[in-house]
Formats: sequence, C-alpha cells, structure tokens
Amino acid sequence: MKITTNPRGAKVMMIAAALLLSGCVASPKSVTAPPAAACVKGDAMTQTTLYFGLNRPSGPVISAAEWQAFIDNDVTPKFKDGLSVFEAKGQWLGNDGKLARENSKALLLIHAPDKESETRIELLRSIYKQRFTQDSVMRVDAPVCVAF
Repeated sequence: MKITTNPRGAKVMMIAAALLLSGCVASPKSVTAPPAAACVKGDAMTQTTLYFGLNRPSGPVISAAEWQAFIDNDVTPKFKDGLSVFEAKGQWLGNDGKLARENSKALLLIHAPDKESETRIELLRSIYKQRFTQDSVMRVDAPVCVAF
C-alpha cells in the first residue's frame, strides 16, 4: 500500500495540531504566589530582583564607592533582614536600533508580599534613578517559598 501526502494538507494538519497543543501551555498569568499551605517547609514570600545600570548618560560610570554607599545608606536600612548583590551584564536594543551593553548590579531581595515592602522597593528605584541619572531600574518579582 502506497501512502501519498498532499503538502497543503500536511501544513493544515500541522497548524491544527499546533493550535490544539497550544492550549496545554500555561500562560504567564497563571503564575501566582503560592498559597501559604503550599509552603509546608517555609513561608510564602516574594523574591524581587532589581537591575541597576552603572553607566551614566554623560560622565563617569558609577564607581564601586558610590554603589557601596547606595547599598549602605539606602538599601540596607530598608532591608535589614538581608539581601544579595551580584554582578550583571545588561544588554538591550536601543531606540536607535543599536545593541547597547552595560555593566550592572543585581540586587536580590526576599520579602513579605506587603505594601510596606512595595513602598521601600519603589523608593529605592526612585532614589537610584534620580541620584545617578538613570532612565530605569528593571524590577522582576516572583513568588517563592522560603525556609531558613
């Protein structure tokens, strides 16, 4: 028995299969904070990572001393329970269509998902943008289950 396939029919079948299978993928909106009951060995909290560029629009890059002063004087008093800082390399496509790269710092905070934490985080972003003439400080939030 010889089976022949119609190229157009095969394409239609592939598209139909892709559409059917796309319903199996969870959308980003379905990711929510884990309920407290899901954290059997820890607490439901939020992980916020902030990305701070170290280039100024004009003038010298933000120095290690300036960065440390920001951490010591602005970040630590607002997040006394702890934080992590690590080196990062930022990259994005600029409005001019050119690839831009920048040394950066990433600040990782684990905190309660409450209004107080939200206010403190947004204040940090605002202080940094104003002090160092930055257009933005990228923020990424994720629900986490934390145990110590």
